[in-house]
Amino acid sequence: MKEFQLQGINHLALVCKDMEITVDFYTKTLGLSLIENIELPGGGKHFFFDIGNGDALAFFYFPNAPEAVPGVASMSLDMFKTGNIVTAHGSMNHVAFNVPVEKLEEYRNKLVAKGVEVTPVIQHKGDSKDNSKSVFISSFYFFDPDGILLEFASSVRE
Repeated sequence: MKEFQLQGINHLALVCKDMEITVDFYTKTLGLSLIENIELPGGGKHFFFDIGNGDALAFFYFPNAPEAVPGVASMSLDMFKTGNIVTAHGSMNHVAFNVPVEKLEEYRNKLVAKGVEVTPVIQHKGDSKDNSKSVFISSFYFFDPDGILLEFASSVRE
């Protein structure tokens, strides 16, 4: 018996600079539903998007939050050009959304058509238990308006 019965992620909470721009991107560009909006003291907000399977991606909006520090607490915005994926200890590197493998190229093309800069589809190879070095995940990356690195990822083997 496991000590804790974890059942996935309830929500991942990030911080945005502009709530309106963030809601616009996640609802109109990615097609997510805004499912909750909580008022916080001091004019802040905590709002949630449905990402499927009962899970949510949440954001805080704090009117007086400090500016972002790309390349330290988040991915550097020049990552597509430099390939540098290093972020600081305790930081969040990226958020990967699970998508059907057969839809990966279609979704990439849809984001490109909406003006979103995306990477090519990348085949991530790993060392499986049988040492086959086969492709584990196919995915591509893109940034949200706050410079949060997002990934559409498809598992291609168990």
